Amino acid sequence: MNSSVILSNINQFVQLDENESEFLESVLIPRPFKQGELIVKSGDAARYLMFVNSGYIMSYYTDRDGNDHVVQFAAEGWWCGDIYSLSDYPKTIYSTKGLSNGELLLLPRSAQEQLFEKYSKFERYFRITFQNSVIRHQFRFIESYSTTAEERYQKFVTTYPNIDRYVAQKYIASYLGITPEFLSKIRKRLLVQ
Repeated sequence: MNSSVILSNINQFVQLDENESEFLESVLIPRPFKQGELIVKSGDAARYLMFVNSGYIMSYYTDRDGNDHVVQFAAEGWWCGDIYSLSDYPKTIYSTKGLSNGELLLLPRSAQEQLFEKYSKFERYFRITFQNSVIRHQFRFIESYSTTAEERYQKFVTTYPNIDRYVAQKYIASYLGITPEFLSKIRKRLLVQ
């Protein structure tokens, strides 16, 4: 298991010593995935937080009519997972799918608790990570009401460079809250400019 990406990510916020790094590496579970593979299915117990060690994944909600609503894309160096199901609720409402070949590092819920109890730096790291995640989601919510679809698409391209090679247009449109046809018009208009 190559842990350099996750250790680099953590060390941006807290400096781990050798014992802390070794303990983290001992509880992580490497999980390769393939493009198109369903990693977590809605209704499953989501027992892990997932760190994208390489590749791209997406999490989405499927409504009663079978329409997928993309909640999150995650690239190398990003955490992903259903925080709700890691609380007292045993099942996730989201599915997670591989958009490319890659590898996840799974952090079991029990191991996360051990990290918190044994090393306070991990509590600080995850607090900062979760705060940043909430801030991103709040900004995304505000942007969905206060910016144009074109502005949201341009921000998407900046945030997820080259991900469009791996993602069907319908999923990008879902994430942006627009139809695939409207996204196609936006892309054509931007190519002309």
